[in-house]
Amino acid sequence: MAGIYIHIPFCKQACSYCDFHFSTSLKKKDSLVDALAKELLLRKNTFDESIDTIYFGGGTPSLLPARQIDFLIKLIYENYPVNPSPEITLEANPDDLDETKIIALKNIGINRLSIGIQSFDNQDLKLMNRAHSAEESLHCLEIATRHFDNISIDLIYGVQHMTDERWRKNIQRVLDFNIPHISSYALTIEPKTALASRIRSGQVPNVDDAVAAAHFEILMQELTSKGYIHYELSNFGKPGYFSKNNTAYWLGKKYLGIGPSAHSYDGKNRSWNINNNTIYLKSLEMDKIPSEVETLSITDRYNETIMTGLRTMWGVSLTMVENEYGELYHNYLISQAKKYTENGLLSQDKESKIIKATPKGKFLTDGIASDLFFVD
Repeated sequence: MAGIYIHIPFCKQACSYCDFHFSTSLKKKDSLVDALAKELLLRKNTFDESIDTIYFGGGTPSLLPARQIDFLIKLIYENYPVNPSPEITLEANPDDLDETKIIALKNIGINRLSIGIQSFDNQDLKLMNRAHSAEESLHCLEIATRHFDNISIDLIYGVQHMTDERWRKNIQRVLDFNIPHISSYALTIEPKTALASRIRSGQVPNVDDAVAAAHFEILMQELTSKGYIHYELSNFGKPGYFSKNNTAYWLGKKYLGIGPSAHSYDGKNRSWNINNNTIYLKSLEMDKIPSEVETLSITDRYNETIMTGLRTMWGVSLTMVENEYGELYHNYLISQAKKYTENGLLSQDKESKIIKATPKGKFLTDGIASDLFFVD
């Protein structure tokens, strides 16, 4: 199973916490779609994997009209081996999704919507500088759930001034709409963002890790009690509604990234396009893809296996580590994991030889994983 990711680097306005690659100027939108199409054609003979997922991410892909998204989907079908019934996801913001747009997206083959709600509280949305309101989110979901079954929404917790009660209300909104998939992340402060600047100047307080940890516990309790499966650290899905695209990333499957700043992975090499729209467009005009390639060492691949595997419910297979990376890495992992199994943050199944994060250790997974990394 492999996937194609298409990066749409445009947003109406900059969210205060975001450090992804995007532009708030839409003047080059049409030129960008042409460049994406050219990159797809230039890469078609370098990627012969069967395609199970197509994912439009960003930025804000829902800023594109349905006809341009349709153009790119058809181009993929014409030039790549697409399996029957692929998962085709579009990331969208609530203010872009009226009924006409939602129906148009469904008609061109989008079968999964990932909607960036972030919060159902206007105070939170103002802090994040989101372009939509809580009322627009509710209206959007009322329409979207009439036309789409497979919907995911994003929520952010650990927001300044967010009480446990407000966080529970956010979760309840999701349950009220019977949304089958939730991606939820702690608010993190990236150095070069507007929110980081406001914290440094004292306009808003810094985030509190203890609050985020408490919100994470509430999230796990509320969603798992309602039948959601906590299949990845930040992702909860009803049975049959896991993200196929993201699951492929976590399980080390191959993928092709199209667009400025997009990454690709072929199993041994990772490449990434330049994160500059102007240079990307000029390069594609000359039939050149502005990308860099890194060949991953065995240590790199082992460390990635640890990082992604521990975040999932499938954990890390000791047998796979030994077969893929050798006895040195296998023994190192057992040795490093021992203190975490002894204090209850990791579990190790003796029969399946799988190491997983326990409920107690889940919120600390990334830190634990870094301690299990092999350092040359």
